[in-house]
Amino acid sequence: MPPHDRTTTIPRPEPATAALPTFTGYRDLLGLVRQLSSLGGCSQPIRLEGQRTEIDAFTGEILRELKSKELPAGHLLVRCGNRRTTRCPSCAELYRQDTYQLIAAGLRGGKNIPDQVATHPRVFATLTAPSYGPVHRRRINGSARCRCGRTHTNGDPLLGTPLDPERYDYTGAVLWNAHAPALWARFMLHLRRTIAAAAGLPQRLLHKAVRVSYAKVAEYQQRGLIHFHAVIRLDGPAGPYTPPPAWATPELLADAIQTAATHTHIDGPTLKNRAHSFAFGEQIDTRIIRSTAFQGRTTITEGKVAGYVAKYATKGTEAATGTLDHRLKRITDLWCESVPEHAARMIRTAWTLGARDDLKHLNLRKWAHMLGFRGHFSTKTRAYSSTLGALRAARAAWHRRHTPIPSSTTLVIAHWAYDGTGLTPDLERLATLIGSGPTREQAVAADA
Repeated sequence: MPPHDRTTTIPRPEPATAALPTFTGYRDLLGLVRQLSSLGGCSQPIRLEGQRTEIDAFTGEILRELKSKELPAGHLLVRCGNRRTTRCPSCAELYRQDTYQLIAAGLRGGKNIPDQVATHPRVFATLTAPSYGPVHRRRINGSARCRCGRTHTNGDPLLGTPLDPERYDYTGAVLWNAHAPALWARFMLHLRRTIAAAAGLPQRLLHKAVRVSYAKVAEYQQRGLIHFHAVIRLDGPAGPYTPPPAWATPELLADAIQTAATHTHIDGPTLKNRAHSFAFGEQIDTRIIRSTAFQGRTTITEGKVAGYVAKYATKGTEAATGTLDHRLKRITDLWCESVPEHAARMIRTAWTLGARDDLKHLNLRKWAHMLGFRGHFSTKTRAYSSTLGALRAARAAWHRRHTPIPSSTTLVIAHWAYDGTGLTPDLERLATLIGSGPTREQAVAADA
């Protein structure tokens, strides 16, 4: 064996570079940082390719030209605008702020809604789903012990799951979710009838005395069933711009909501010789909204209600039941997803029911990942307050005021085409290193 040479340097392995970002491949790293920072942390931006050209209409001279290939990221990147927190927390936060503004404007004025709306009768109502079988709960009749004999803590995965899955009515639960939007529409019809009866007016003349406005959100309970939170308000004939009659009191509205919700039901399909019908559950909560400071548990204010409603506008099934936030193309794709068994059984039930010809109108396979629910999560009547479109238009106008715009003699020719969604792995790493402060859109929404 040759003698050992003490001066020989032991070779060291080269450091692994496969996982390191290859930022050096980009021409303008500083411009790339600015482009990614403008997304405000959007995790799934839309990639567009194309160009925008500004031309002097008189001389034909090209004044300014923007090509997607010449941008630092190689594409024009646009925020995705997804409302789900699991898909894009940044865009969901902007959606939540917009929803808060809409709800708050209908409670205390603003956004072209007069301040006098704060004097109109307003009730915060919660309408829940009926029971389709006993489930694990934190409290039952004031006791902290569940029917299973255990005491469940917050976050326990058993909460909301059936005590006996084999006896749980999964078919009824899925069909309830599918019929919930129609049940709400029927409830509003009964509510107007109840108010007219309480006022001693024919229903056809109610709109000449009072107008019922609302804003609502749908929320999933841990058991996977939809329930509704709604702000319901009574206005005069011209909506928020006129006061309601003297007989339209908050107490009358609260009582009318209780009565209408109790008597509302719709007929469903007949399956296996069983006729299904749907109504709200026994837990119907109505709370009058006051314009005073929060006092105990009986009085709620405009700000608390607006924040509470807006919070649920950005959540879906995945927030409550741990299920999917995207559609299924095949039911076998469910095997590759990490879904709790209770939610998976509801998805499989919706998929099976979706194959029936008499249930085609419910589109249960399309909405299987939503456990059968196919309605909008956040809806309101036209007269309640402003609209999301109006808020976005106001933000666009704000941008135009703070951004140089072409003169009236400039011709703008633009063509953009969709090229994909999301960032490359390198850009994702860089976006993470940059961090995300609030965008100008979020700052405008928060300050509005």
